[in-house]
Amino acid sequence: MALRFFFQSLRAVLALIGRNRLSTGLSILGITVSVALIVALVSIGQGAQWAVEQQVATMGDNVAVVMPAPQRAGSVRQSQGSAVTLTIGDAIALQRGSRLVRDVCWGRRDPTQVIHRNRNWRLPVVGINPGCFSVRGWTPTSGELFTETEMERNATVAVLGQMAAERLFADDEDPVGTIVMIKHVPFRVIGVLSPKGAAPAGSDQDDIIFVPFSTAQRKVHGAKFYDSVEAISVSTYRREDLPAVAEEMRQALRERHKLREGDPDDFAIRTQLDLASVYEGASRTLVRFLIALALIALLVGGIGIMNVLLVSVTERTREIGLRMAVGAKRRHILTQFLLEAMTLSLAGGCIGVVLGIGGARLASVLAGWPTIVSADTVAVACVFSVAVGLFFGLYPANKAARLNPIDALRYE
Repeated sequence: MALRFFFQSLRAVLALIGRNRLSTGLSILGITVSVALIVALVSIGQGAQWAVEQQVATMGDNVAVVMPAPQRAGSVRQSQGSAVTLTIGDAIALQRGSRLVRDVCWGRRDPTQVIHRNRNWRLPVVGINPGCFSVRGWTPTSGELFTETEMERNATVAVLGQMAAERLFADDEDPVGTIVMIKHVPFRVIGVLSPKGAAPAGSDQDDIIFVPFSTAQRKVHGAKFYDSVEAISVSTYRREDLPAVAEEMRQALRERHKLREGDPDDFAIRTQLDLASVYEGASRTLVRFLIALALIALLVGGIGIMNVLLVSVTERTREIGLRMAVGAKRRHILTQFLLEAMTLSLAGGCIGVVLGIGGARLASVLAGWPTIVSADTVAVACVFSVAVGLFFGLYPANKAARLNPIDALRYE
């Protein structure tokens, strides 16, 4: 019985569409566009969040980074890291001062011309300690990484990022075991790193060369490089330990730098949790704003469905009166018009889901944005469209159900 009633209502919807093609099509269009926007924007937003998580993950596992605080020259505020306030001693003290610290990394970079045969390229040559490979999650695709022993011996060995290897070597040439010249000093390439892509700050983590810090001090960068570092990275055993480690680092560095109470920190500490929350918060705010606009369009589409149904009630007044005269209850009339409203909105929602998925895929192809279309997004979009149909169908359905059968039969 209920199934037959549903199919009767569906036929009524199709008849309604046939009688008012333009107005019905425009009302469905409003639902379609808004649902398509919701699906596409949420998919792009989820893809952006995934991309941010992947980018932050390139820093390593459970990492906190210390950099010199921004300095001022007169009234001009310089960029972060413009002054050197961190040393190797600070890094070693941080590692020894907390049981929560798994490993520590320190380093300093200097863009330098690197030569291999007839190829040369200006690359960031970064002096690091071997702990950086563990902290930052760098692994070799070929060869090996340098060790503490090689750092103690000031060994002239180098590990290349993937992009640096492509710039300096031909496609069919294996970099491992070859010699590159850095400031006229021959370095033997012992490994090539797996690709990492862009860092959260935007720099290319593959267009880089790593050498032992001690070697960079004595044979490449000279006295200006001695003992000072650009940044210190610390890894923890668990991600939830990052806030506690960050506070321990702050107290230890203030004590080492002899800062009095009330003096500002001459360093800045950022954890992976901080970076992830900043990036995710920005993308989430933008997506929410765009979805709010889409919801407004959804409401406009709902108003269009309500207007179409009000016209339908007027056109079918005699039909409604006849149904009531032969025994139809008010709830039957109410249910029929609500089903018509929800069917119209669901039809627009289904079309919108298809267009939204297509739009998300198109954005991936044309703009290179990652998109993730989840079943939850599709389900929520469909539920929203049906809910809009139900809400805006209540008024015309209630109006039809309250018609007086005798007056309705007399209606011309």
